[in-house]
Amino acid sequence: MFQIQSNIDVHSAAFKKNQSGYRALLDQFHSRMEQVHRGGPESAIKKHKSRNKLLARERIDLLVDRNTPFLELSSFAAWDQYRNQFPAAGIVTGIGLLHNRETVIIANDATVKGGTYIEETIKKHIRAQEIALENHIPIVYMVDSGGVFLPEQDKVFPDKYDFGRIFFNQSRLSAEGIPQVAIVMGSCTAGGAYVPAMSDEAIIVRNQGTIFIGGPPLVKAATGEDVSAEELGGADVHTRISGVADHLAENDTHAIQICRNIFEQMNPPLKQELSMEPIEPPACDPAELYGLIPVDPKKPIDPREIIMRLVDGSKFQEFKQHYAPTIVTGFARIMGYPVGIIANNGVLFSETSLKATHFIELCNFRKTPILFLQNITGFIVGKEYEHKGIAKDGAKLVHAVSTASVPKFTVIIGGSYGAGNYAMAGRAFDPRLLFMWPNARISVMGGEQAAEVLSRVKIDQLKAAGEEVPKEEIRKIKEGILHKYADESSAWYSTSRLWDDGIIDPVDTRKVVAMGIAMSLNKPYPDPRTGVYRM
Repeated sequence: MFQIQSNIDVHSAAFKKNQSGYRALLDQFHSRMEQVHRGGPESAIKKHKSRNKLLARERIDLLVDRNTPFLELSSFAAWDQYRNQFPAAGIVTGIGLLHNRETVIIANDATVKGGTYIEETIKKHIRAQEIALENHIPIVYMVDSGGVFLPEQDKVFPDKYDFGRIFFNQSRLSAEGIPQVAIVMGSCTAGGAYVPAMSDEAIIVRNQGTIFIGGPPLVKAATGEDVSAEELGGADVHTRISGVADHLAENDTHAIQICRNIFEQMNPPLKQELSMEPIEPPACDPAELYGLIPVDPKKPIDPREIIMRLVDGSKFQEFKQHYAPTIVTGFARIMGYPVGIIANNGVLFSETSLKATHFIELCNFRKTPILFLQNITGFIVGKEYEHKGIAKDGAKLVHAVSTASVPKFTVIIGGSYGAGNYAMAGRAFDPRLLFMWPNARISVMGGEQAAEVLSRVKIDQLKAAGEEVPKEEIRKIKEGILHKYADESSAWYSTSRLWDDGIIDPVDTRKVVAMGIAMSLNKPYPDPRTGVYRM
């Protein structure tokens, strides 16, 4: 591969101005990250610790292999909702290493409303299970939850992807032979009692963990029986009498060590093999990304400048370099792993779609994971392009992305609008992981276009009714739409609702993608079902 050369002057005034603007975004990102990592209110944290219990992230730190990274998912779930009373939606999920084996970890944060589940908590829990299922990696449930948050019961109980889906997924995971271990470190009530009951092995902490279908208040109301939580479903009951739990732990630390011992005895998975190379840092400093990424989403950036700061040795073997230049495709390595990269460099034309489709087929046959770098306004519009068949050529790309037999990973580095989001492996197209940079934007179209379209519709309606259209009213309509789209298209709005797997610092992209590829190797990639068709 050739090392690509940068054309950016990192000493220029424009670069430094952009760098300063982006660092302001990062300061906001890190400040908010600190806020959600604190968990619940100080009073709840003190009460939790007074019971000699570790916090959720402290538990995870002890569980994963020492000096290995933990990739936390959806840290900002429920951000700026519920008056910010549910930081991280009251649950910590992510991917870490246990005895050098990639593992999904789902840990309730009991300092946040007792670890109860709102809509976003359930989405986050289910998303973590989906990742485990798709990549064939084990799950550890660190249970400390009061179950459903009752004031929001209508949003969390009855539908297909509500609370019951957790247990449906546990059954599917078990049927696929994917190990599940539950550590009951606190309350485990009502439907939540099925989490340890449906796991391969369950650990419970003495005088701390409890498992019951109905807690003492419900038992009293239903039967008149007075019983304590420990008598009803404590650790001694479930390890000595009921057999619901398999291992008795004295405290959090002991429980975590038992879990690690369980993992030590597991058989290794059958892995997909990739041709590995020694890891090289990028020849161009990744920190220069801060000066490259436009804070203004309307400003273009050559994606090669991004790529050379993400890939090993800044080496990139570009495919069809001189054809259909509004998309950049090629092969590189990230942390030693081979990867095919598809990056936007403008709108999608017919030839752009065909080029990307051809490249996806190459990746399928070479069993090379694909990284999509999204910065896309969408497909080209207009009479000329419709006559040339943009719809059918775009459909080829959508079909290729949908049926790709290799893992897909998506990072939204700029704008993600309309059908361009779909064609570049948006959430609906099941990338193994999808992350956003702090500057990213996502919506059906840009705010300016939406304001123009919707104001034009309003004008036409008024004219059809024989009414005049005051300029001031048009201006107010446009301003309202622009404000709405500015808010609802932000990375923060997206990540709060789990349209992605989290916001990441651009310089961490290499590590995040590498961890994703490593995770994907726990299940062999299927063979493609078609040949390579030149487009």
